[in-house]
Amino acid sequence: MKRIFTPLLAVLSTSAFAADVPKVLGAYLTPDVVIKGEIVVVVPPPELDKYIAKVEEAARKDPDWFREHAKTAKPGVPLPFDERLGLTKEDYEDYLKHWGERKFKAVEAVPIRMTSGSDGRWSINIGGAAQTISTLKYDPKGDFFRSPNGELKRIEDVAADANSTLGAWSGHEWKFEEKTGLGTTKENIAVGQTGDKKFGLLVYRLQEISDLGTRLIDRGLVVRFPLGAAGIYKPTPPPGAGKPAPAPKKK
Repeated sequence: MKRIFTPLLAVLSTSAFAADVPKVLGAYLTPDVVIKGEIVVVVPPPELDKYIAKVEEAARKDPDWFREHAKTAKPGVPLPFDERLGLTKEDYEDYLKHWGERKFKAVEAVPIRMTSGSDGRWSINIGGAAQTISTLKYDPKGDFFRSPNGELKRIEDVAADANSTLGAWSGHEWKFEEKTGLGTTKENIAVGQTGDKKFGLLVYRLQEISDLGTRLIDRGLVVRFPLGAAGIYKPTPPPGAGKPAPAPKKK
């Protein structure tokens, strides 16, 4: 019986553990496995600079109109065309063309490791400049993240199109917002994958705005990592590892 029972128990234990992994995180990260991540920024091509300068000039000339027009666009997506942007139709088409040529640039390699605590909450531990994300704890029962600021509640899922800053990607997002007599604090975290399903994304932002509208803190992070086996960190063996030991010399 022992030969049958022991393997069966192992299978049942593994299945039970796998069922405990939150789907919103487990779809992208494997528990207790170090993933090769990198903090990235989006770099637009220099050809956009001349068009951005024209739009900024238009915003200075008519700030009230520009604020209202900006409300008609989704966050991170180019503003809809309007002649009052200071661009001709041809300029705008050329702008969209070059906007599509933006690229990710890695600024720091960071390890990622998702772990569960004895309280049933989950952490996404990240090194380097992205350590702030490690302070957030995910509670699968309530489907929220807890940060030093408070509770980040689940909001509408992300379904960004190809024109968004990060390109086409989808995922899940949580948000904290608190208004006091001193100002407003906003904190967001999202986890998802790129449209081609090759990379996972962790997107974090913290903002503190005074009651006068001054931005006291505006910190954003984008961490990208390969999905599946390609993202798993595998230590490089030391030189000579795995080679058979030399035969002893004959005396």
